[in-house]
Amino acid sequence: MNVHTPNRPIAKLTENSIPLSEIGFDFDGVIADTAETFVRIAVEKYGYNSFSKTDITNFELEECLSIPKETVEKIFTEILLDSLGTGLQPMPGAIETLSTFARSSKLTIITARPIDQPVHDWLETYFDSSLLVNIHIVATGDHDDKIRHIHANRIKYFVDDRVATCQSLINEDIHPIVYNQPWNLGRHNLASVSGWEDIALLINIPR
Repeated sequence: MNVHTPNRPIAKLTENSIPLSEIGFDFDGVIADTAETFVRIAVEKYGYNSFSKTDITNFELEECLSIPKETVEKIFTEILLDSLGTGLQPMPGAIETLSTFARSSKLTIITARPIDQPVHDWLETYFDSSLLVNIHIVATGDHDDKIRHIHANRIKYFVDDRVATCQSLINEDIHPIVYNQPWNLGRHNLASVSGWEDIALLINIPR
């Protein structure tokens, strides 16, 4: 497990150090591989075939890709409104790990998406129906409006791929964990994980 820690002291992240009930998750870029879907649609529908996911080195895609902002917005809107229809896939290990978690505790997913129904539809496809009752989804509609929902759900640790969101949590008594993606590498000194295997090792699951 490759866990990096910031200069500002936070709770030490070691194996089994995070209570399952105290951690929350972002959706796009953490649970779902939204960037892969974006790249595929850009190629298949708009003919942009000169880049890959590793070329997305900025959270604001138009800053690092030669694609007009309006096209970027069209693709993301399509994904957000119809995640199943666009073929949005899970991040490796996400479904298996979260299923294990959901058998023991309520899980909270807090997404910046404006509507939650496409996420519900997606989860219903990938998770056993018996587990869905333990998965709570909050759609904030704004990356910068996650903090109050994190507090409302009594979450102390939050996994997100957006560095700005993670940095905003530090002074809120919330411990951010950056999910490593090409657009956040080298842009922070916060705790980070490289995948769901890392996340699973950190969690203390009730027995």
